[in-house]
Amino acid sequence: MEALGARLARGIRAVRLIYVNGPLGAGKTTLVRGVLRALGHRMAVKSPTFTLVEPYQLEGLTLYHVDLYRLKDSEELEFLGIRDYFQGTNVCVIEWAERAERLLPPPDIDVIIQPCNTGRSVQLTAQSERGETLLGGLTKTPPEGK
Repeated sequence: MEALGARLARGIRAVRLIYVNGPLGAGKTTLVRGVLRALGHRMAVKSPTFTLVEPYQLEGLTLYHVDLYRLKDSEELEFLGIRDYFQGTNVCVIEWAERAERLLPPPDIDVIIQPCNTGRSVQLTAQSERGETLLGGLTKTPPEGK
């Protein structure tokens, strides 16, 4: 999952919103950790299950890692100022987005992670032109050693 996150990081500036879906323990936060590590973040990456949002200031962008698992009412997002997160060069990665879909814009990329035998099955779907740009970059061969 971290390796996939690192590959996504190469084109992350092309998108503004990614939904990451899957059951508990599927690897959603591990995927985000891979993105952040590839973008140069060296501190701990924890699941924002209790804080709902963890912002990461990175070179040239702010990445908001959002976890809506414990969201009791989707209206709580308004109090968090969720709309502000979608401004400028910000990138939002949202786990459990289905808990607030009516208040969220459609994602550029929809990621679905499912446990499969001893590993995982991951489906990446572009939902916008920005998403197509990012996914199109994944098919290119990564630089050696990546």
